[in-house]
Amino acid sequence: MNRTDSTYQDALDAMETRWEAYRRALPGTDRDALDRLFEYARAHADAGRLQIHQPVEVTAFVSVLVEQQKRIDDLEDRLDHLKSDLNDEMRRGAARSDEAR
Repeated sequence: MNRTDSTYQDALDAMETRWEAYRRALPGTDRDALDRLFEYARAHADAGRLQIHQPVEVTAFVSVLVEQQKRIDDLEDRLDHLKSDLNDEMRRGAARSDEAR
């Protein structure tokens, strides 16, 4: 790992330490959610190291937003497929009903 990567990781670790009291005060499921947010921030460490001139919180939060948006996009895509499947099934049911008459 080069020095820049290490610096960003160190800044992210320090940020997580600063939020530890907040984390401890959260209920268990919220604590798990906060931990996932830090995982999301770490998932973009390669890009984050290029933003070292920004406060680490800004870069971490943008990384979290990117991951959240990916999840929203995936859920919307899955919902669209489910709606399409449901509409297809309803059309097939209506066609079978018409044939039965």
